[in-house]
Amino acid sequence: MKTAFPNIFIVLTVLLSIAFAFTIPWDRPPLDAEQVGFRGVGMERVVNPRTAAKARAATEIPEVIEQEAAGGQPVSEIYENVQVLGHLNVEQFDRVMASITEWVAPDEGCAYCHNEDNLASEEKYTKDVSRKMILMTQAINADWEDHVKSTGVTCFTCHAGQPVPPETWFTAEAPKQAGGMTRARTGENMQNLASKNVGTTALPFDPYTPFLLQDRQISVIPQTTLPEGHDKTIKDTEWTYALMFHFSRSLGVNCTHCHNSARFYNWEQSPPARVQAHAGIAMVRELNNEHLVPLTGAFPESRKGPTGDVAKVNCMTCHQGVTKPLYGAEMAKHFPSLQGRK
Repeated sequence: MKTAFPNIFIVLTVLLSIAFAFTIPWDRPPLDAEQVGFRGVGMERVVNPRTAAKARAATEIPEVIEQEAAGGQPVSEIYENVQVLGHLNVEQFDRVMASITEWVAPDEGCAYCHNEDNLASEEKYTKDVSRKMILMTQAINADWEDHVKSTGVTCFTCHAGQPVPPETWFTAEAPKQAGGMTRARTGENMQNLASKNVGTTALPFDPYTPFLLQDRQISVIPQTTLPEGHDKTIKDTEWTYALMFHFSRSLGVNCTHCHNSARFYNWEQSPPARVQAHAGIAMVRELNNEHLVPLTGAFPESRKGPTGDVAKVNCMTCHQGVTKPLYGAEMAKHFPSLQGRK
């Protein structure tokens, strides 16, 4: 008498293989690995060459318009209602406006921010928002060289040719999933729901609000063998891990990009990228609190999140999955007016 067990085993194996292939994120070989730190402690950057090729193709920068000569009458004395960049001459100002149009609204054109029959009109909210975004860009380039270095940023760094940057975030509501699980069932820890923000794990799925808007402490590793003097809990660690997932996904790197895997907490043994990342966290907090949240009243309800807040930035907004935004393309140097006052 033949048994059915072998056939059932084969069917289960096939089903599990299909489930693994289509539901669990993984990278098929071959993968590239680059040593980034001390030998023997696994400090390597693992890169999927196929993903990297797609990312590079997606970040192709537009051609830079040739710079115009300085001098001449300020545009604020010629055009009506120029509140930002008014010190430029007409040719310089028009060059910056044409560039911003290409960076932010190539399909919509000038009409995205302006009434084309009356360019001085304030009827479109996007005009006031764009002014504030120019000031924010200047502030990044002037005040945050510790993070952006001499490369700097332009509007294209985040917008990538789209009116709304492809990567922003709102204050999270618990995503609806099978069984009707909602925020009430996840508790204050905002976890136990698979979210792409944290690599489809059960970690807290909104690491942005506490760390990139508020100033919740990130460090949770004790440096003593006894619990005295250390008040961090497993829940605190889960929040920190959620933020680390965001860093890894945003830059397309693993932990050793910023940490020595033998001494995660030790700054002296960490790669230089950790210092730059620390400045980046402070920069993002400032951008959200001083530039974006104050714009809440300027946006229509249709542009706000489910809890009524405005879109805010995180690491993915600029980096978009690569270690250096736009692979280090130095666009900002061609636009002195976006450098701000140091």
